[in-house]
Amino acid sequence: MAFDAVLLLSFGGPEGPDEVMPFLHNVVRGRLVSADRLQQVADHYLEFGGVSPINAQNRALRDALIDALAARSSPLPVYWGNRNWNPLLVDTIRAMGADGVVRAAAFVTSAYSSYSGCRQYLDDIEAARAAVGPSSPEIVKLRPFFNHPGFVGPLADGLRAARKQAGPEAPIFLTAHSIPAAMAATCSYEQELKETARLVTSQAGEADSAWSLAFQSRSGAPGQAWLGPDINDALVALPDSTPAAIVTPIGFVSDHMEVVYDLDRQAAATASERGLELVRSATPGCHPDFVRMICQLVDEADQSDSIALTLGDLGPAPCPCRPGCCPGPARR
Repeated sequence: MAFDAVLLLSFGGPEGPDEVMPFLHNVVRGRLVSADRLQQVADHYLEFGGVSPINAQNRALRDALIDALAARSSPLPVYWGNRNWNPLLVDTIRAMGADGVVRAAAFVTSAYSSYSGCRQYLDDIEAARAAVGPSSPEIVKLRPFFNHPGFVGPLADGLRAARKQAGPEAPIFLTAHSIPAAMAATCSYEQELKETARLVTSQAGEADSAWSLAFQSRSGAPGQAWLGPDINDALVALPDSTPAAIVTPIGFVSDHMEVVYDLDRQAAATASERGLELVRSATPGCHPDFVRMICQLVDEADQSDSIALTLGDLGPAPCPCRPGCCPGPARR
């Protein structure tokens, strides 16, 4: 059966100071997170007026996707739902059912395979469908797109622009959200990140010696092992003679809070203390190739004879996901 709608599925974020703490309680539901840590994260949002940039970015992506799909011979409606804040996924699925949607393709704004980037979304979809009941449509999550030309190309464009600004000697740090080492052991997150980093730098014309992978936005307990090195530690470790560095956030599809705070403020402050110019390259956002990629992923999942577009050696991730993929680590 063909798709009759597309669901844009994302993380969500607050849109005012009064929404910050309720949103964060949704994010950490079921986890032991200290009040001090929660307030620390809340303060990041409050520095931006309590408004997460992700919602405006998702509205822009939704509108661009609507236009792209409307230009096709068989246009599809686009719905938007979030895991942690309005519009909540369950409400979106309820609206889809009321509109008569039977089968939808879900584009998740996470390029990689991991518990938080894949399995949690799959679980949330099934929980929301169960809450809505018989009127809920079938929803097929589109595959991770870490090696799709429509994701790699815009990142390479951003890196080339950053290189012109930073100069020929600036080292490159490609960053992504850190996750617990125990979670990384249950999925291919690290392998996929390394492949994306290699593809982006190669397409941008960079030598292998010019770049390294770093991580950001760690939020776990100090004694818990998370992927590293942290971008701030990597910047501090640079030789004193380094005049500039480039940071390319390959782990994000747009300028999320983790980009505008953790990189544009926190990492930039670390660089400034070292006397470094930090040049941050662009995320895909609404790049035409990225929007076109979403349409291609929908066609790929909808048509058995469609070609799965990928770069590099890893090939396409499965769609639909394999049963039990990306399990979460056991929590004590």
